[in-house]
Amino acid sequence: MTIKVALAGAGAFGIKHLDGIKNIDDVEVVSLVSRDLGKTREVADRYGIPHVSTELADSLAIDEVDAVILCTPTQMHASQSIACLEAGKHVQVEIPLCDVLAEGEKVVALQKQTGLVAMCGHTRRFNPSHQFVHQKVQAGTFNIQQMDVQTYFFRRSNMNALGQPRSWTDHLLWHHAAHTVDLFAYQAGSPIVKANAIQGPIHKDLGIAMDMSIQLKAANGAICTLSLSFNNDGPLGTFFRYIGDSATYIARYDDLYTGKEEKIDVSQVAVSTNGIELQDREFFAAIREGREPNASVAQVLPCYQVLHDLELQLT
Repeated sequence: MTIKVALAGAGAFGIKHLDGIKNIDDVEVVSLVSRDLGKTREVADRYGIPHVSTELADSLAIDEVDAVILCTPTQMHASQSIACLEAGKHVQVEIPLCDVLAEGEKVVALQKQTGLVAMCGHTRRFNPSHQFVHQKVQAGTFNIQQMDVQTYFFRRSNMNALGQPRSWTDHLLWHHAAHTVDLFAYQAGSPIVKANAIQGPIHKDLGIAMDMSIQLKAANGAICTLSLSFNNDGPLGTFFRYIGDSATYIARYDDLYTGKEEKIDVSQVAVSTNGIELQDREFFAAIREGREPNASVAQVLPCYQVLHDLELQLT
């Protein structure tokens, strides 16, 4: 059976999902939603998608749509996830699940009520580099003592990853810190019991802090230090250093190195070396198998509880 998908958000990340889905059998994107109809049609034509709209409701009204992938602005994630579940559609929402904890809790409650698959795009769980480390932890051959993480961008104007103007404002805490907060608890295999945060000056135009520092501690004693910046004019992206009891690993998205910068072959970790594709494969497999996916909304909710607590510290 082919799973019919609607994708909302034809920007930089929506394109990554479309590219990943091309490699997955028996999945077809049949509807594309984005705010600029002309650009949406261009993308739809490129990927052979028959239906386009500027309204998610139009896609949800299509009976053959089984599942929805949301790559829309952060502020819409929770309400749109709820709309998908209420329409009887499985949903994968890009990170973050929410930027208000209570809204994320509503998504989790509705998922439990409907029994549909609801998953959040915590891609770091799926990157081959992080999967390699996770397998070592699960095998008992590597235990994390500390994670040292740098999330660095140069974003003094409101642009997306393609250099196009954004219709919304990104956020270091609710978006970029969410990746590491969730990954730390997931990799340590232990819940976060202590979290501290400080932030730098608020940008006069964007209205957000451009620099932030976060400390985390897990119940098993592992610690994490996270530095985030939109001011960094240098190598961009997120870089993870895993310091453990038996090795040190450096992860850069889908690539992995030893602490001495020797590249580790992760090509055999999973069926693809593309974290977004692997994330999508998990979503569709969970739908077919009628099971909870890795990075389900219920599994990632504790991350948003930590972010909520940190936000209270920062205000």
